[in-house]
Amino acid sequence: MNINSQASRTLAAPPAQVVRSPVTSAYADKSSSAAMAERDAKPAADAASGDTAVSPQQQAQQQQQIAALASRDREVRSHEQAHTAVGGSYAGAPTYSFKRGPDGQAYAVGGEVSIDVSPIPNDPAATLRKMEVVQQAALAPAEPSAQDLRVAAQAQVLAAQARSELAALQREEVAAAAAERKAESLARKEQEQAEQDEQAESEVQQQSFDLTPNLQLYRRLSQLQEPAALVDLVT
Repeated sequence: MNINSQASRTLAAPPAQVVRSPVTSAYADKSSSAAMAERDAKPAADAASGDTAVSPQQQAQQQQQIAALASRDREVRSHEQAHTAVGGSYAGAPTYSFKRGPDGQAYAVGGEVSIDVSPIPNDPAATLRKMEVVQQAALAPAEPSAQDLRVAAQAQVLAAQARSELAALQREEVAAAAAERKAESLARKEQEQAEQDEQAESEVQQQSFDLTPNLQLYRRLSQLQEPAALVDLVT
């Protein structure tokens, strides 16, 4: 089973670079059935070319070869379809390589699924969700290949980076919310102080207004002429 990984190892800072790197996994190494098919294909070809005499031993070998190819075909298809089913929109359709058996049928002996492991720019939360799906898709088969494990490890690293970036953003949001609450509290205090100052000034003005008539009275009295001195006449 081969996985072509479309990947970028950067989450922030430098721009993401998407790379498609087809590699060969353990599935390509598990080809003993394919080797048997090539080894045993010659007797079948000879029989098709005109030599119709096939010994019981050759027939038994051909039946074993067909059974091995059929088992291999089921294994490969199940493996690749597991990747596709779990990967969803991040996984491509499976592609297969085939061997023709002595019965003339084509059997899948290898396959690959392309899976996108590039982070989502400027969205660590979405990247985290995506990497969790990618990791699950890579490990979906009953027997993950070496390449499957490498893709799962890469998705795990990117998920950790996304968690770190998401935590940093959350800390910034908490700090911004705290600063906003502090500013609102300060504004309320200033408003309350302004209202208190305004009320105090109003009370002072009211007291000044109450004293004004007395001052005017004092002014009028001061403007009156002094009374003439009384003279006692003694007769």
